[in-house]
Amino acid sequence: MSKYKIKKEFFPFSHFTPPISERFLAMAVPHMKVPRFLFRDRETQVRRYEVASFDGERIECFLLSPENIGQNAPCLIYIHGGGFVLPAAGYHYRNAMQYAKEVSCKVWFVNYRLAPKHPHPIFFEDCYAAMCHLYDNAAAYGIDRLRIGIGGDSAGSALSVGVCMMARERSHPIRFAFQMLPYPFLDARNDSASAKRFTDTPMWNSTLSHRIGPMTKVLRDHPSYFWYSPVEASDFQGLPPAYIETCEFDCLHDDGILYAEKLREAGIHVTLNETEGTMHGFDIVQKAPTTRAALVARIAFMKEQFSGEK
Repeated sequence: MSKYKIKKEFFPFSHFTPPISERFLAMAVPHMKVPRFLFRDRETQVRRYEVASFDGERIECFLLSPENIGQNAPCLIYIHGGGFVLPAAGYHYRNAMQYAKEVSCKVWFVNYRLAPKHPHPIFFEDCYAAMCHLYDNAAAYGIDRLRIGIGGDSAGSALSVGVCMMARERSHPIRFAFQMLPYPFLDARNDSASAKRFTDTPMWNSTLSHRIGPMTKVLRDHPSYFWYSPVEASDFQGLPPAYIETCEFDCLHDDGILYAEKLREAGIHVTLNETEGTMHGFDIVQKAPTTRAALVARIAFMKEQFSGEK
């Protein structure tokens, strides 16, 4: 891994790669709990909800509301990454808390069901159901239906884009203010130049991506395949403005570039932030200067889109 010029500020995670396998997941996932600090922040009120999914199962969601947010507030639907197989980690919750406070919006944090126990397209349907519940109950939650954005990192990006596509296909009345996509997974083919180059990078690499497909049980001929691999879709009209952030040493780097090109060709506004000296999931190191700069860029984009000052 030392052959990659990853910034030293990301140590020790610049030397860590999760040993993704069904055996590892069976051992690790039960121990990954919602962190207690989520409920101890004096500047943010957190409420837990259970939302019904398409099959009658319950999905855990949290509504984060910064103090003095008032009624008719904007809201970010936040969908965490983790390769569709891992629960949200501590930094996902910390990022969500920072978004709530610094964007001055509510955050709807979705804990969708995970593969391999719950294969494709269950995790998409869970996120869609969570969106529908939020939209239907927006007034009760103090949320402005006209100012709802969606976003998430890595696999959470695919889920976010997928929900946008599902809403369009199903003629849902929601009109997302934006899609916010740090280091997104958007191309299930796993054969881009960056995928071929970064087979052993820390945090994530194309070797691990190859392991995920069989666990999610996604099929290319399934009608919902394009939710999982949106860059392969043929129609991008009607999708919301996007913030796309890439990492320099990331097998998914080209996913973000290709999606940005597709959106721009469809006339959709894109803010592209190509970070340097970074690996996938670099913002796990919260105090790193590069992480702080990336969070500032994400927050500025969301504030701009919510304000309508584009």
